[in-house]
Amino acid sequence: MKVVFLDRDGVINKYPGDMRYVTNAAEFVFIPGSIEGIKKLKEKGFKIFVVSNQAGVSKGIYSHKDLDKITKKMEKALKKEKVSVDGVYYCLHRQQEECDCRKPKLGLLHKSLSDFNIKAAVSFFVGDSFMDMKAAQTFGAKSVLVLSGKEKISNRNKWEFEPDYIFDNLLMAAYYICSHYG
Repeated sequence: MKVVFLDRDGVINKYPGDMRYVTNAAEFVFIPGSIEGIKKLKEKGFKIFVVSNQAGVSKGIYSHKDLDKITKKMEKALKKEKVSVDGVYYCLHRQQEECDCRKPKLGLLHKSLSDFNIKAAVSFFVGDSFMDMKAAQTFGAKSVLVLSGKEKISNRNKWEFEPDYIFDNLLMAAYYICSHYG
């Protein structure tokens, strides 16, 4: 099975900024081309799982109900474009809680595959931060850094390692993945 894990903020929707959160549905704004990118991947037979740290819930910055509304908005907009993701997985824990689901740990990636009883023959993790890239590397997925969120190419000399692929956004990443692995 071909699998793509997607971070949410900075990959699918506009990055709210360092130490900031998308706290309600009104703040959730798709990055241009992200829906089309998801659509391309689905058309090529990829299973798509959104895997995102959302510690703002446990910090009391927004509620679980608000997070559900944000997710529903995302799913409704995708459905309107006749596409969907296979699953959405959130870690709501703070870093100091040391759970096994907070990226770069792999709990959510394993859970998504387990929930669908699939084994990933080839997998990609598209993210906008090195937390995502570390998760990809540890999991054995191709690391795909998009520059539409947190990480900037100007920081390249400070990176711990070079991601497998770097693209401006999810749409460009999807075109590449589909043309080479679809």
